[in-house]
Amino acid sequence: MQEYLRWAILGAGAIADEMARTLRAMGRYPYAVASRTHGNAVRFAETHRIPKVYSRIEEMFADPAVDAVYIASPHNTHAAYLRAALQSGKHVLCEKSVTLNSRELAEAMALAAENRVVLAEAMTIWHMPLYQKLGDLVQGGALGRVRMLQVSFGCWKEYNMQNRFFNPELAGGALLDIGVYALSLARLFLSSQPDRVQSQVRLAPSGVDEQAAVLLSNREGEMAAISLSLHARQPKRAVISCEKGYIEITDFPRADAAVIVDAATGERRQVTAGKTADALRYELLHMERAVLHGETEAMRLGLTADVMSLMTGLRSEWGLRYPGEDL
Repeated sequence: MQEYLRWAILGAGAIADEMARTLRAMGRYPYAVASRTHGNAVRFAETHRIPKVYSRIEEMFADPAVDAVYIASPHNTHAAYLRAALQSGKHVLCEKSVTLNSRELAEAMALAAENRVVLAEAMTIWHMPLYQKLGDLVQGGALGRVRMLQVSFGCWKEYNMQNRFFNPELAGGALLDIGVYALSLARLFLSSQPDRVQSQVRLAPSGVDEQAAVLLSNREGEMAAISLSLHARQPKRAVISCEKGYIEITDFPRADAAVIVDAATGERRQVTAGKTADALRYELLHMERAVLHGETEAMRLGLTADVMSLMTGLRSEWGLRYPGEDL
C-alpha cells in the first residue's frame, strides 16, 4: 500500500510557505509547485528545494505523478482550481474559505464524489487534538449539555481598499477571512446546524463586510454569539457554556490548551492536547488517513458545508455579492 501522498502546492504565499516547511519536516517533500506568477513559483521552489515548477497551473492538474493538490491561492480563485483538480482525479486540501458560496462548494463536492477523490478544507479547528479531547469531554456529559457559545475574532487592518482584506475583487471582508474560523468553532460544538440566524453588519467603504455580530440558534435551543472585525482589535477567544461549567479557549484557531471552570465551585483546570506549532501537520496526517485508509470522516466536509451555508445566507441577507459571483 502507498505510504504517502505526492503533493503539489498551488500558491506561493505565507501559508503555502508554512505548508511546504511542514511537509519537509514530516519527510513528505513537496513534489511540485505552481503559482499565478511563474517567477514566484520558481523562487518558492528554490527556497524549498522542490524539483518541479509548472509554467502553467493547468499542467499541475494534468500531471499523473501528482496525487494531491494543496490550494493556497486567494479564495476567489478556489472554485475554478477545485473544478480542474477534481475533474483530473486529484485529491484536494484547500485553504479556507474553501469556496465563496454554497453553490460552488456543492459543485466541488459532487465532482469529488464523481471522481472518487477526497476534498477537504484546510480548517485547523477540524484537526487540532485539543478539539477532539474537548469534544469527547462534552459528549461524555461531564459538563452537562452545551447551552451557549461566545466567539470573538478581531484584528485591526489599515484601510487599504486594494488589499485582500477590503477589496471586493479579491472577495475581501471579515466573514470569509476570519469569520469562517469563528463559525467553524461554533458549529463544531453545536448539536445541529443553526436554523435561526440574526446579524448586524458594518460595511467598509469598498462595500465588503468590515465588522459583524451574528446570533445563531438551533432546534435544541443552543445558541452562539459571534463578533468579528477587521478594523477593531478583539481577542481570538471562545467560551463554551454548559450546564455544569464552561470552557475558555484563547487563540482558538490553533489552540492547544483550554481552561475548564466548574460552575459550582469556581475550580479551574487546564486541559492540553497537541501543539499549536503542529497545526498543519495534523491537517496533513488526517488527509493522509482519509486518502490512504478511507478515514474521510476526519476531514469534516459536512461541517464545512454547514459553515458555508451560514456564510452564504449571511452575505445574501447583507446584499454582499462579489463581482461575477452567482449566489
